[in-house]
Amino acid sequence: MTRLQARMLPDGRRLHLSDGPIDLIIGADGEAESVGLAYAAAHARFATVLDELCAELPLLRQPAGPEPSGPVARRMWRATLALAPHAFITPMAAVAGSVAEEVLAAMCGAAPITRAFVNNGGDIALHLAAGQSFEVGLVDRPDRPSLFSTARIAAAGPVRGIATSGWRGRSFSLGIADAVTVLAARPSEADAAATLVANAVDLTAHPAVTRVPAVALQPDSDLGSRLVTRAVGPLTRDEIAAALAAGVAFAGTLLAEGRIIAAALHLAGETRTLGRIDGSSESEEVPRLGRGDLP
Repeated sequence: MTRLQARMLPDGRRLHLSDGPIDLIIGADGEAESVGLAYAAAHARFATVLDELCAELPLLRQPAGPEPSGPVARRMWRATLALAPHAFITPMAAVAGSVAEEVLAAMCGAAPITRAFVNNGGDIALHLAAGQSFEVGLVDRPDRPSLFSTARIAAAGPVRGIATSGWRGRSFSLGIADAVTVLAARPSEADAAATLVANAVDLTAHPAVTRVPAVALQPDSDLGSRLVTRAVGPLTRDEIAAALAAGVAFAGTLLAEGRIIAAALHLAGETRTLGRIDGSSESEEVPRLGRGDLP
């Protein structure tokens, strides 16, 4: 039975690629022939990604190991190696963004296209030719999607990657953030940073937070016996503020280091933002960012 699935969505403009746990929604604009070539390149590159990653999984589940050999694995490794001095992280923290980045690179290498995106479950890689932009729809809880704002990503700015992490998402989190969305220059870097910022939004040993060892839920998890969040009960306003402040402090460090461009942190209906989409380091209100998707 063929594992890889590929189909055009009903709008006739977006391509859906699926292989095991990886599910991509892809869009491209440009001349019809160029778009066709870009989609063919996306399909061809995606066909081998999962097998390549599976071949190096033992290495990718280890923190700060030797450089892997596969191109996607190397993207994962580079994105997380830079963050390893701050906290525990393995290359798996950047897998979704790295896959999106790799597929987008194949598309852009195949044909001249004006705009393109690869959305891997909310971790998004963007291509923008000069003068182009995307309006990105945003929500603050991935388990209960509700569009509440948009952000404009322009070619003149530095943002080419958007990623979201949090305990309500599809991956495990050590923190209690409902969602943390990070904008960065590369999707792989946004993915890795969002993971660590979401982990930093936390309250130590709080009775309202239910945690279990990651291996109890997924025996081969790269997090091992580390406790991951499974539920967050009622919190006081002061507790919410304290948890978000911890996340903002960590995100501010990454912003100062140039690792991220902007971030938004959500917990229990409260939001904190920092950075600017135009790339300056000033701490200023940006559109409230959640788990992003593109129209």
